[in-house]
Amino acid sequence: VPAVRSHQLRLRHPLVVSPRAVQGAEVECLVKLFDSLVAKPSSRPAAAGLDRNMFREALHGAFDMTDDMLMDRVFRTFDRDNDSCVSVVEWVEGLSILLRGTLEERIKYCFEVYDLNGDGYISREEMFQMLKNSLLKQPSEEEPDEGIKDLVDIALKKMAMPFLLQDYDHDGKLSFMDFEKAVRDENLLLEAFGPCLPDIK
Repeated sequence: VPAVRSHQLRLRHPLVVSPRAVQGAEVECLVKLFDSLVAKPSSRPAAAGLDRNMFREALHGAFDMTDDMLMDRVFRTFDRDNDSCVSVVEWVEGLSILLRGTLEERIKYCFEVYDLNGDGYISREEMFQMLKNSLLKQPSEEEPDEGIKDLVDIALKKMAMPFLLQDYDHDGKLSFMDFEKAVRDENLLLEAFGPCLPDIK
């Protein structure tokens, strides 16, 4: 059945247009991995895909991701049809971007992960929440939230382009254009608000 499914698998995600995307035997391997994850015994009824918990276990096991908020956002980014289940097609398309995506595809992916409410902006509040969850807590710090607020201010100064028309109001939000420009100027900013890409060794 997995071999049949892999032949029927058609990548339809608009971001997967890169010649670097996973293909052929790699797709079959990802489909087999998906099938093995879905087939794992559990207390839940059989499903046509990976639920949030199974997906998080896979991210943690394969890529050492540990931040619960970011893993949930990665799940929502993979789950294109919002049915609370990652299908085999969504799995292959998402991993294609994570593992082989172009810089443009990864910028779009990271922006979607960081845009917590889906409004097309990364707000000051969203930055604060992501940084608060991804930074290690130091027991000696009396007011760690102040340090995080300082980091958010630094990020906004570095990434926001105040002379663009859409940011004249200095509303403390990063548009996709702001984020893309900042990352193109400095690639290290791609994961500025937390690790959401695999650490490829």
